[in-house]
Amino acid sequence: MSTAQDTHQRATGEEQTDLRRVMGPGLLLLFIVGDILGTGVYALTGQVAAEVGGAAWVPFLVAFAIAMVTAFSYLELVTKYPRAAGAALYTHKAFGIHFLTFIVCFTVMCSGITSASTASQAFASNLAQGFGLDPDNGGLVMGVALAFMALVAVVNFRGVGESVKANIVLTLVELSGLLLVILVGFWALMDGRTDFSRTVVFDSPSDKSAFLAVTAATSLAFFAMVGFEDSVNMAEETHDPVRNFPRMMITGISITGLIYVLVALFAVAIVPVEELGRTDTPLVRVVEAAAPSVPIDTLLPFISMFAVANSALINMLMASRLLYGMARQEVLPPFLGRVHAGRRTPYLSILFTTVIAFGLIVLVTTRSDSDVVAALGGTTALLLLGVFTIVNVCVLVLRKDTVDRRHFVAPTVLPVLGALCCAFFVGPWTGRKTVQYEIAGWLLALGVVLWLLTWVANRSLRAKKTYVRDPEALADSEGGVN
Repeated sequence: MSTAQDTHQRATGEEQTDLRRVMGPGLLLLFIVGDILGTGVYALTGQVAAEVGGAAWVPFLVAFAIAMVTAFSYLELVTKYPRAAGAALYTHKAFGIHFLTFIVCFTVMCSGITSASTASQAFASNLAQGFGLDPDNGGLVMGVALAFMALVAVVNFRGVGESVKANIVLTLVELSGLLLVILVGFWALMDGRTDFSRTVVFDSPSDKSAFLAVTAATSLAFFAMVGFEDSVNMAEETHDPVRNFPRMMITGISITGLIYVLVALFAVAIVPVEELGRTDTPLVRVVEAAAPSVPIDTLLPFISMFAVANSALINMLMASRLLYGMARQEVLPPFLGRVHAGRRTPYLSILFTTVIAFGLIVLVTTRSDSDVVAALGGTTALLLLGVFTIVNVCVLVLRKDTVDRRHFVAPTVLPVLGALCCAFFVGPWTGRKTVQYEIAGWLLALGVVLWLLTWVANRSLRAKKTYVRDPEALADSEGGVN
């Protein structure tokens, strides 16, 4: 390598890579915004309002702040190690403990399954709303959710090539639905059909203090903010990542945070909290109330369906590929790494992750004490908050690992604050439903059992050690959560 090339790489973080650098600032910004937008705000606005009353915008604002602090940690790591990397790779570089690397990777995979399961339930509710069916019919909604998840598996099996241009189109569709809610909100404001006095009213159904009510609602609202971390997987395809990632990630999170706060404000000002909390399609109800004379409410359910369908497909793709990657690393049973001879897709990993999603949907739907969207969405946030806690710690540990290139450095107080905040929102004192810990616990227990079975098989049948052979290969499979 010439001296000029070496100097350029140290300055820009553009290491030599097999991937083509096609993403400039604009495309990267759209990718980040598109990854964050999705199921969360479409499905959980009503649930958040039910926890805190009219001040539903506060939990979204707190979730935005935590996401922004954690984003600074990701920015330091992705510009320091500008590869198609992820939390598993950072964990391995920081601690070098193969089992911990596996657990982080498996947790990210599980978050993809729970997120996709949340999206399938939201898809079913919006389909029922769009076609005039009964959205309160639990059996009907569960049947549609299962059928939709099966369709996602079929598409996944056939093979889906994800491109930046396709992501732009999907992002614009998802964004259009939220902008529609904001526009009709201003329409209702000008027409005198809003009551913003409701937006400053804290009202917890269980008489919690304002702090505990906001904490409980934030643990749920955080599901709407996840996704920003997935952009690190585009590091090898981004021009000048050291310069572009910090600007575009901060801008992208700020844009989505502003949209979410506006949506929450208008939702509560237009529709009473009691109504928002009773429906799985809260934004459809907002549009109906804001513009009753304009038939745009018939369009929003289908926009919502498209948005959450995209989330489900991306997350199940990610989950199956991560499972496949772990099997290929020989830390999970090898049969999960088999590829279909004709389609060249990891068909057994796809089947395995789909069966888990089926089980989650049926289990949570049949529990009388659980709201499906809140339980599965809350579990996704719980799993990722655990991962974010570790990532924030990794930043501090890896400060001793110096690299010969310019990179972003987060103020030390931010990863410390991020680790403390993320760890706090993992705890039971947040008011999380017990079912979220049960789901997360069973999923992680499944991972440990599979690891142990593989460990026994490797030692007794193959005389091999069980360890993550190539952490960067694990990270190459990671993809979007929201």
